[in-house]
Amino acid sequence: MMKILAPTFMLIPLTWLSNFPHLWRSTLSYSFIISILSLTWIKNMSETGWTSLGLYTATDTLSTPLLILTCWLLPLMILASQNHMKTESHTRQRLYITLLILLQLFLIFAFSSTELIMFYIMFEATLIPTLIIITRWGNQLERLSAGTYLLFYTLISSLPLLVALLMIQTKTGSLSLTSTQFYYPLIPQHNFLWLACFMAFLVKMPLYGLHLWLPKAHVEAPIAGSMILAAVLLKLGGYGMMRISTIVEPISNKMTYPFITLALWGIIMTGLVCLQQMDLKSLIAYSSVGHMGLVVGGIMTQTSWGYSGALILMIAHGLTSSALFCLANINYERTHSRIMYLTRGLQVIFPLMAIWWLSFTLANLALPPLPNMMGELTIIVCMFNWSWWTIIFTGAGTLITAAYSLHMFSTTQRGTLPPHITPLVPTNTKEHLLITLHLLPLLLLILKPEIITCWFY
Repeated sequence: MMKILAPTFMLIPLTWLSNFPHLWRSTLSYSFIISILSLTWIKNMSETGWTSLGLYTATDTLSTPLLILTCWLLPLMILASQNHMKTESHTRQRLYITLLILLQLFLIFAFSSTELIMFYIMFEATLIPTLIIITRWGNQLERLSAGTYLLFYTLISSLPLLVALLMIQTKTGSLSLTSTQFYYPLIPQHNFLWLACFMAFLVKMPLYGLHLWLPKAHVEAPIAGSMILAAVLLKLGGYGMMRISTIVEPISNKMTYPFITLALWGIIMTGLVCLQQMDLKSLIAYSSVGHMGLVVGGIMTQTSWGYSGALILMIAHGLTSSALFCLANINYERTHSRIMYLTRGLQVIFPLMAIWWLSFTLANLALPPLPNMMGELTIIVCMFNWSWWTIIFTGAGTLITAAYSLHMFSTTQRGTLPPHITPLVPTNTKEHLLITLHLLPLLLLILKPEIITCWFY
């Protein structure tokens, strides 16, 4: 674990001591080396149980894919933010990169923690840099409102989790994930305890009905904020649900019914919202709510297939939604508008960018043999096995997802080019590299899918 944590810590002084002309270049190359080093964790995927065991941290086959995704995303965020930050002062550029590094550190600690209290502290700590990034570097005045929504939704929902964890600590004397089997019989299983533990994660996912903070945060955040929020921070919710379900269970399986119903209903409703959405970033944000609804449904069935499909979909969606936000930002930097009908027909000017749009549109609608399709199909089969009526909602959700994904592509890329957006800056190698680094892991996962599936079998 230290081979990743120590270089990540050293990245903070490097950010402040580097000569400014080399700031972005040095932090990008250094963070990319860290992301390459994190790939060594893959060799532990063939082992069962905990590996890289430390005093309070360890990795297993559930946390390892999410840890690698976290490390992989930092150089991509730095690469995507350079153009957005070039008008800022030197100090603020250094502060921005420092916040991204701190966010990565908190996420590494959250995903690798073996103590639930430490996990809770890191789960909450990720809120601080995210809030500063959104409220300081957001695009419009509504960023303050978005920050308020994010803060209060997260804090109010996570207070019952803290109380529940402290109660379990008092009853059992331990909150270690490595020794769950020894103190599990001492935990007082109760529906309210289960609800208190799960509510924070359901808001973080977010479950439909508790999702109002997400579109606001996505729309107002700068590009790096949208990327980390879509790719990793939402996955903290799913990771927490899978971890906490090993120690707390509802007395009756009927407790999960309303949440699965809300998740499935959310897939339909957010899909319909996406179909009538004109704001490109807002469409991608609501799309994330729909996909996370499928993840919630898979986890709530509490089966190995459900957990496996949820993890596959979380990793695949993290890469896909982050890439879509990057593509939306590339369009916005040139047209200065997120309204799709004002920026249509861009395929004529940027034919290579249209290929990237098509690739990730197809990934978003779960085209075989991409991991997105693998995850969605696993969850759909698992939920059909749990109850046959779920196929009505999951089937309709799949069709609506395909409809709004193709609508997004055809509106932004096809059609007649409006006369007011003809003088546009050409795309550059840096932007194509950014999108390639999103697509490459998705394609490699097709060849070696056991990286994100073997924990559950």
